[in-house]
Amino acid sequence: MQNGNHDQLIEQITDMVLAKLSGEEYCPTFCRADVERIVDAGAERIGIVLGETATAHDWASLIDHTLLKPEAAYGDIKKLCDEAAQFGFASVCVNPGWVKQAAAFLRGTGVPVCTVIGFPLGATLPDVKAYEARRAIFDGASEVDMVINIGALKSGDDCAVEDDIRAVAEAAHENHVLCKVIIETALLTDDEKVRACIAAKNAGADFVKTSTGFAKGGATANDVSLMRRTVGKALGVKASGGVKGIDDARAMFEAGATRIGASVGVKIVKEASGEVAEASNAAY
Repeated sequence: MQNGNHDQLIEQITDMVLAKLSGEEYCPTFCRADVERIVDAGAERIGIVLGETATAHDWASLIDHTLLKPEAAYGDIKKLCDEAAQFGFASVCVNPGWVKQAAAFLRGTGVPVCTVIGFPLGATLPDVKAYEARRAIFDGASEVDMVINIGALKSGDDCAVEDDIRAVAEAAHENHVLCKVIIETALLTDDEKVRACIAAKNAGADFVKTSTGFAKGGATANDVSLMRRTVGKALGVKASGGVKGIDDARAMFEAGATRIGASVGVKIVKEASGEVAEASNAAY
């Protein structure tokens, strides 16, 4: 979304909410930042994408174009960023060591850099994760996707999970950066998925995210639906891992996702472009 359109949308939503509140009891928790998070979670774009007039660019605007392989080299990151600028992806998602370079590649394009924290195991300490987030933000990251302490969750220590998330969320928000929380659904029971989402919500995260892509499974529509029901409309839901094409992406969005993490973003956009072309031809 272009900055001008983004700001205009925020002002419109703010005006509507304040107008509705006019004459009623003042709501001290409502502010522009709340609207920012709603917009960044994809509330405005998701309706466009699932509509019949969706364009390839609409789909691209909801995809984090991702490359997290440890063997990714300079040329791979350059290609990823070039594709993101060409197609207008929501962000590029790279490992922390590539954030500074990716930010340089994308300067002036309007495409932000996302990175991963405590990745892929989530087993580092909260203060270490917070430092990693701050350092990545210093290098140019505008979004951080952190992995929860999975072992603490499975041990029933939800307070430790919440504190771990809060450390990174606070580091992100003090720099006006989005915080997404990877709960690694493939390793969790449904009850654990719900508890992880509640911890993320309580800790002030902006998104919950299904997977790292490094565990035994990735996103499923059922997991996305469960996560959406748990967090309601307050948080975004990112489906990541195992999204192979436009059909998978559409299933995730219909289940409640507002962002997709995928290494096949270009393929999804091209498939979406083909759908639009077929629909256009059918109209004549």
